[in-house]
This record gives sequence, C-alpha cells and structure tokens, in this order.
Amino acid sequence: MVYLAKIYVMRIEDLKRKDISAEEAEAVIKRISEFINLEVTPFGKDIRSIVQVDKRQPMYGGDGKVYLLHMFDKRELVNNRIGSYMILPDDGDESGFHTHGPRKEQELYIVMHGVGEYADRDGEHGTIRKQKISKGSVTAVQHNGFHAVKNIGNEPLIIFVVTTNEPN
Repeated sequence: MVYLAKIYVMRIEDLKRKDISAEEAEAVIKRISEFINLEVTPFGKDIRSIVQVDKRQPMYGGDGKVYLLHMFDKRELVNNRIGSYMILPDDGDESGFHTHGPRKEQELYIVMHGVGEYADRDGEHGTIRKQKISKGSVTAVQHNGFHAVKNIGNEPLIIFVVTTNEPN
C-alpha cells in the first residue's frame, strides 16, 4: 500500500505546464480526480500521473476553455503525438472544427465522463453530422476529416484522446 500511496503524492510544480498557473493546474486535476483515476502505467516504468497540463482558450476557435492533461511523453507510444485527457469543464466549452490533414493524423475520442455533442464533416465544406456523446462513446476521424466537440452537460466532459500519425 505504501507504493500506491506515492502515486497520489504529486508535486504540481514538477509538471511541465503550458499557459497555465500551478494553482489552476492543481484545481483542474483535483476536480477531474473526482470523476476519473489519473494514473498511467507506461511499459517498463513506475505507475505515475500526468506529465503536462495545457490550457487552450480558445481551442481551434471554439468557445470557452479546454484543458489537456497529458498522460504520456511523446517517446512513450509508437507514432503518438497525443495521449491525453481533454477536459471541457463547463457547459458550452468547446473545441472548434479542425483537421489533422496536414500532419496525416488520425484521432480517437473515448468519452470517460459527461455529455457532449460531437460534430464532423468530410473536408472543409462537407455536410456536418452531429451526435450526442456520453460515457463509453468512441469517435474516430481520419486526417482529411474535420471534427469538433462541445460540452452540453452540467458536469465536466472528459475525453481520452489518442492522436496517431502515419509513419513516413
């Protein structure tokens, strides 16, 4: 039990942060920890938690704020650019329409908590499809598709995001 106890002893000031104060990062982590376990077990390494916290306001032109809680360093997963929790904390927070085409990436969203609206379209001017997403929903977009997500509930929308790229 002593080993597991040290998992939760995390010094916020040790996290790499982008555009977010240590106090704000700590508040986000504390709030999200009420809904999901923020542990990760990378192969061959000790169990740990978040490696970086980013704040995007706005994210791809969307309204509100979005936090990214990175669970892996880029070198820990093959062809990985992102392995993180995307947090849309409040009703109306959104990540606007965007594509991963220039980077030849594919992206998976796995909803862990909350309720949202996912939208996608084929190309910049394609027909927009919308669907309600909730815990257990999985979406995928390939590099030429556009997609967006919005929190439409009264609790945080927590999505695990995996972004992979095609090898050169």
